[in-house]
Amino acid sequence: MPDHQFVLTLSCPDRPGIVSAVSTFLAHNGQNILDAQQFDDIETGNFFMRVVFTAADLAVELQALQTGFTAIADRFAMEWQMRDRANRRRVMLLVSKSDHCLVDILYRWRTGELEMIPTAIVSNHPRETYGNLDFGEIPFHYLPVTKEAKREQEEAVWKLVQDTKTDLVVLARYMQILSDEMSAKLSGRCINIHHSFLPGFKGARPYHQAHERGVKLIGATAHYVTRDLDEGPIIDQDVERISHRDTPEDLSRKGRDIERRVLARAMRHHLEDRVILNGRKTVVFMD
Repeated sequence: MPDHQFVLTLSCPDRPGIVSAVSTFLAHNGQNILDAQQFDDIETGNFFMRVVFTAADLAVELQALQTGFTAIADRFAMEWQMRDRANRRRVMLLVSKSDHCLVDILYRWRTGELEMIPTAIVSNHPRETYGNLDFGEIPFHYLPVTKEAKREQEEAVWKLVQDTKTDLVVLARYMQILSDEMSAKLSGRCINIHHSFLPGFKGARPYHQAHERGVKLIGATAHYVTRDLDEGPIIDQDVERISHRDTPEDLSRKGRDIERRVLARAMRHHLEDRVILNGRKTVVFMD
């Protein structure tokens, strides 16, 4: 990645002149556009844009660019952010007993596929649950959950988020429902992976329920967490075809594979500023 590569994401009511204003501002400030994607939602009348740019012949500090862009953002009533892509986001991983998503995330982080800084691994199960898994220097926090102490446990998690300056919280098969208060605090920066079927199977043993109904597709959904359980804005989904020959164990195995790749894609989209909220939906600018 070239030095001082920046990314600008924005959304605003659609009107003529937005693209022109953005590109003209960048050109006048000595910046060269490397990639630009846009979407006009004709149903809502909102406009979305993602621009990656770098200095062409003039080195300008990020803060100066942000200050200069404010006038354009105000003119078009934009919700926007501009940041240096070299600054990796800080990510906290919450996990319960199933560790397949956690293991996959750590692998993709170590190989450089997920460019992030892990701030902590938090679990409602003790460290020995994860056997010989190598967490390296990532701090591990055992925060058990009981019905009587759920609020205190969430307060401890929130304190960790604040103390570690975490940007993104990932529920990597964390089998606890966040309270409305916690969901609100983490709005737009907490991603969950959820088994998703057609038809939908809620509760325990979803793959066994799917087997009993004879489904032909199983899938998974990665979404932002909201107070509406498993109904937050969807970032990524995937499915896999199955047959009558598949046992519940086969469905569970295939389901784990889907969950791993869907969560990893959703995380990468978020970390690379490819996701913009659009009400109950998202706009995802693919690479």
